[in-house]
Amino acid sequence: MGKLKVILEMIKFEHTIFALPFAYMGMVLAANGLPRIAEIFWITVAMVGARSFAMAINRYIDREIDARNPRTEDRAIPAGKLNNNYVLMFSAISLAIFFVATYQLAPLARLVWPAIVFPFLIYSYTKRFTWLSHVVLGVSLGLAPIAAWIAITNGLSWPVVALGAAVTLWVAGFDIIYACQDIDFDRKDKLFSIPAVFGVQKALLVTRTFHVLTVGLLFTVGVAFNLGVVYYIGVAITALLLAYENRMVKADDLSKVNMAFFTINGFISLQIFAFTGLDFAARYLIKGMA
Repeated sequence: MGKLKVILEMIKFEHTIFALPFAYMGMVLAANGLPRIAEIFWITVAMVGARSFAMAINRYIDREIDARNPRTEDRAIPAGKLNNNYVLMFSAISLAIFFVATYQLAPLARLVWPAIVFPFLIYSYTKRFTWLSHVVLGVSLGLAPIAAWIAITNGLSWPVVALGAAVTLWVAGFDIIYACQDIDFDRKDKLFSIPAVFGVQKALLVTRTFHVLTVGLLFTVGVAFNLGVVYYIGVAITALLLAYENRMVKADDLSKVNMAFFTINGFISLQIFAFTGLDFAARYLIKGMA
């Protein structure tokens, strides 16, 4: 149980809330309603496996950087709570779970799974040579609704790519905010991040731009899928939450970074999925009453 607690802390299991609701959103849109129970189950298993692999391999690749950073020196590997081989074994098991899950879904999923895994592997290295690392992280999560769509439909459609782009920009934006607290360390360690390269003020402007585009893309998704007013209420709430998040963090006051990163973004993903589901429920209810 002690090891399990350390593992869950290492992979930040609670942060699954960022990507899983968008995977479910892609799944619901693909099925035009509620998918089969088996599809829901295997998509969930694939998501948990993929994300566990991504976080564990990130912790392994970044172990030396984490050990040098005062903010991260107490993470599992640098603190000696887990050894390298244990983390690599956990990563391999997580990847195997993801692999098995994809083979229970549509045939195309069995072919494209390497494209889903690739961003997980390169993300940790990108911060060593490019400030676009935030976007790579965004792509890693933005693939969730696209992968779920493929798993259901055995194909691809541009509206779900727009949803993936919305998630990508949303994640990249809040990751920039999170990176602001490491600006001094990143510069000292010659790591690349938008705050370290361009300064906090410009970094926060990039975040605002990304989040405006996120809302625009979510609106586009609604139009493309012919969603109703309930969905757009969710988009409006997302816009308000993103505006609040961006107002919370200022160049001269980073004290609310964690609240902006964890609390608000977790609620954003949950509520937009909830309002998408409610929109479908309202549509079927109206159709049943007609």
